[in-house]
Amino acid sequence: MFTSPLSPLFDPRSIAVFGASESGSVASQVFSNLLAGGFKGPIHPINPKHKTVRGKPAFKSLAELDEHVDLAIIATPAKTVPGIIRACGEAGTKNAIVISAGFREAGEEGKRLEAELISAAKHAGVRFIGPNCVGLVRPWLGLDGTFLCSGTPKGGLALVS
Repeated sequence: MFTSPLSPLFDPRSIAVFGASESGSVASQVFSNLLAGGFKGPIHPINPKHKTVRGKPAFKSLAELDEHVDLAIIATPAKTVPGIIRACGEAGTKNAIVISAGFREAGEEGKRLEAELISAAKHAGVRFIGPNCVGLVRPWLGLDGTFLCSGTPKGGLALVS
């Protein structure tokens, strides 16, 4: 039976949210949406500044986790994203959604960062959606990996933005 290499991106069993916090940040909203959506697998907040996020243990990096993560959702400052992508590859996480802004749309420095991100992803073997995107919704999986503040109705339609 054929299994697509994109399966862990669109049908993940576990997710790490980089930048998750208690504040009103983009990553905080993504983390809240995943919890509220009823995603059945583990959802890990990754943030070196926190010990817990919304009652869940927070980790400084993927390397601290004792388990494999299928999907990384990244909402951190643009300058940190290439390094996070490299770390994902080293940890065996081969799929990511880069919600972070500050790339090509932000001028010359952003273009340089985007080229660095693409190079890091190619070298690490990580596929990604983004950067500067809303995220991914798969309601029947309980997966709302976006920063939108409205709930997603249940149904058979997915949204990749």
